Amino acid sequence: MNLLEERWIPIRRASGRRERIAPHQVTDGIDTDPVVALDAPRPDFNGALIQFLIGLVQTAWVLRDQDWDREEMLWSPPPPVELERMFAPLKEAFQFDGDGPRFMQDLTLKPTDDPAQNEISALLIDFPGAQAFEKNADHFVKRDSAGAMCPHCAATALFCLMTNAPSGGVGHRTSLRGGGPLTTLVTYVPVTLEHPPSALWRDVACNILERSAFVGWKQRPCLADVFPWMQAIDQTMGRSGEVQPNDVSPLQVFWAMPRRIRLHFPGSGAGTCALCGLQTSQLITHYDTKNYGLNYKGCWQHPLSPYYRSRPKDPLLPVHPQPDGMTYRHWLGWVLGSKRPGREVVPAKAVQSFHSSRVEPGQLRLWAFGYDMDNMKARCWYETTLPLFDLPLDRRGAADGNDVVVGIVDRLISAAEYVVFSLRLAVRDAWSANGELRGDLGFVEASFWNRTEQAFFAIVERAIRLVRQHGRDADDLSTPLRREWLETLRRAALRIFDEVAARGSVEAGNPTRLAAAYRGLRQRLYGDELQRTLGLIPASAGAAPGKRRARGRKTPANTETT
Repeated sequence: MNLLEERWIPIRRASGRRERIAPHQVTDGIDTDPVVALDAPRPDFNGALIQFLIGLVQTAWVLRDQDWDREEMLWSPPPPVELERMFAPLKEAFQFDGDGPRFMQDLTLKPTDDPAQNEISALLIDFPGAQAFEKNADHFVKRDSAGAMCPHCAATALFCLMTNAPSGGVGHRTSLRGGGPLTTLVTYVPVTLEHPPSALWRDVACNILERSAFVGWKQRPCLADVFPWMQAIDQTMGRSGEVQPNDVSPLQVFWAMPRRIRLHFPGSGAGTCALCGLQTSQLITHYDTKNYGLNYKGCWQHPLSPYYRSRPKDPLLPVHPQPDGMTYRHWLGWVLGSKRPGREVVPAKAVQSFHSSRVEPGQLRLWAFGYDMDNMKARCWYETTLPLFDLPLDRRGAADGNDVVVGIVDRLISAAEYVVFSLRLAVRDAWSANGELRGDLGFVEASFWNRTEQAFFAIVERAIRLVRQHGRDADDLSTPLRREWLETLRRAALRIFDEVAARGSVEAGNPTRLAAAYRGLRQRLYGDELQRTLGLIPASAGAAPGKRRARGRKTPANTETT
């Protein structure tokens, strides 16, 4: 089975028809019934497959030695026959079975190496491990739920593991971006659809970089420089035992192979795939594995992930999803980048590249997804889309427009973070004596972020229009927007306190503690610190007068909690 010829990628067409296609068929039926979305049985499989397609097109295009015209690719996608010709030189690297090199599998791993034999379900990142089985803790993902896979799902699971690989014990490497990296992609919906491109092809085309981003090592590397499974592990790592960016083709960033795995392909074994339900003549149930795979070190930077650093001279590190989820507080760093004391965030190269293109504005979205990992344990899969608006402004003729937008939005987000911290503190004080409260209050924060998200993006969109019209003067002119945001934050925090903290405290029979917590919250919401954060009062203004005004001020909010 060759992954460039086999129809193995599950998709959905505009008509609703579901089928499987080969990679070159992503632009099939462009004028009749285009491919609009991936349709894998798991969300992490969809995330892996879109990265597979982006990596494949990017690799083939760079090796073709031709510049990428994003606008032309969006509006006039290459037909399947042209994509098939473009992928043909890579076909040898995408053989999935057989005795020679196999896609994402260790060429040299033999039974004589005494490898560990694992059930195929262990390829799934969220599948319970041996310890969970021993303790009978596989409550949500059952041990027998993925005991046999068709080759299509096995290929996707293998690529998904290599792309997101968490720590797996001694010598079982994490992925090139660490365990469970965050991926951010641009999706583009044109304003006019005279010649509508395939939505799935659009998601690929929006995230392809110019060829210049991958030159500098070898103009025409051999396949083993790009696809590490085409040669032995020690040939790729050399004597150093590491793989540095200058040792191989920069395109290997899409095809990193940190784990040593080789699947068992039985001669026969017909049955039903446990994941997709496909009837197949060859079920895969086990694979061999061995530790000490490729050890990626150095300044690798994956084009599809944002990066951060704590100090200016520190190396950039990939961003990973966290237990608090994905909300609009991440928007600035992931879209335009942000610099705060102790934290600088740089958007993914694919996002930056799309910003620099000359594609006409449309409905732009940022697709973000990834696993929140606790070492080897997958705590949650997060996935969301966020608006991109018509950015960056500098490209539209507004001098320093991005800097002004960043300044305004950073104040909005900082204020929201201050308020959500104050709200959490108030709920804790209302529910417990001496601030000692066990348990997770994440639901309070989640409620706050959800309730204020729509208002946040509405204000951001108005701020962008303001900057486009008035340039740097928009910072001063944005004061009404910041005041509006201040009132939105206050209303949301007080309402959530009423619904959550007050109810629990009254039932517990402690109205005195409730009243004290409420007063403390109002002091923070109406004090100087929050207004300074939004730039509504000078930074030198004292906090005490603001607190006195907060205690004495009469507003309708005073009667919300009774």
